[in-house]
Amino acid sequence: MQTEEIKQYFLGLQGNIVAGLEKLDGKSFRSDAWKRPQGGGGISKLIEEGKLFERGGVNFSHVHGDKLPPSASASRPEIAGRAFEAMGVSLVLHPRNPYVPTVHMNVRFFAATKREAEPVWWFGGGMDLTPYYGFEEDCVHFHAVCKQALTPFGQGVYPDYKAWCDRYFYLKHRNEPRGIGGVFFDDLSSPGFTNCFALTRSVGDHFLEAYAPIVARRRDNEYGERERDFQAYRRGRYVEFNLVY
Repeated sequence: MQTEEIKQYFLGLQGNIVAGLEKLDGKSFRSDAWKRPQGGGGISKLIEEGKLFERGGVNFSHVHGDKLPPSASASRPEIAGRAFEAMGVSLVLHPRNPYVPTVHMNVRFFAATKREAEPVWWFGGGMDLTPYYGFEEDCVHFHAVCKQALTPFGQGVYPDYKAWCDRYFYLKHRNEPRGIGGVFFDDLSSPGFTNCFALTRSVGDHFLEAYAPIVARRRDNEYGERERDFQAYRRGRYVEFNLVY
């Protein structure tokens, strides 16, 4: 299990995505490094009041510790008391133009270790799109790229992860989805480290291909206060999902 290789991939992914987004926006992200007193830290890449993005972040984190807290192992007693390491890249982008969708993506890795015992590890991640004004061709494109990222790992992987995403990003009390979905996966540790790492990389590496063409199609659409008001209303659903679920 090559954790340094995973870390270097995540750092490279963050850099590649930020470079692509800066090319779209024309404004540079600012960089904030942080440290966790208990072990680890990260780098936050942030943009505010850009030409394209009203606000967004592409964040890398890598934290570790000598002992997992009880809450972290409540549903997985086999990792109780183990040392742990967690890392990943997570992003959310909120464009100014209401015709350009909000998007979320993350890829992550977790490992719990103990002397003279096999490590327990898994990958997780996914990406999903939240349009304010939906266009069929954008939805088709986003899902086609998600399918392209996952098909090399089995014909059933994309349908399973798409359905998982639909279940996960759902406001149950409103009986409505947060957006048009995408793919989502967690606890991925089979059929082996090499395959799981490759699948996670494929999801991360396909993000710009999934999102940038949609931005290019919609960024110059004309809009006014009516569209901005509806965007603010729908953003409330996004916040609501994060707070409740």
